[in-house]
Amino acid sequence: MTKFLLSVHVLAAIVAIGPVTVAASMFPAAARRAIADPRDAAAHTTLRTLHRICRVYAAVGIVVPVFGLATATSLGVLTDTWLLVSIALTAIAAALLVLRVLPRQQMLLTGIDAPGTQPEPTATATGAATASTPTTAPQRLAAYTGVFNLLWATVTVLMTVRPGSTTGV
Repeated sequence: MTKFLLSVHVLAAIVAIGPVTVAASMFPAAARRAIADPRDAAAHTTLRTLHRICRVYAAVGIVVPVFGLATATSLGVLTDTWLLVSIALTAIAAALLVLRVLPRQQMLLTGIDAPGTQPEPTATATGAATASTPTTAPQRLAAYTGVFNLLWATVTVLMTVRPGSTTGV
């Protein structure tokens, strides 16, 4: 049963998390193109598609920790440090995706699809534009997406190397 659980866990990670990381990484550049040329219908379609991929595969991605916990239980490693760190990083990555990446993608998509609804740039006391301006929103989204991807890369390394495991790696 452990081999089945582990197989589903790994396959789900590849099939669900892989597309989210790729689509989320492509979104900021596509948003910059759509902002640069508001009449570019292909850019708008690309953004909607990338956002849909992120939303759908993020929902499917819940299978990864569910089967991961089941696998860890069957292996008796639920208290191992490497696993606890992986669980914490996975929770942070999921929170970042749900609370920062997806909402910012939606905000950009809404602003690009309906330009009149996009917030006007406002100046701070120092005269700098706020972070919510259409020109800086893709950069901030790119930063959140980069952190999300680094968290998943770290989890992948921890799951592969498993410090202190008995596999001899």
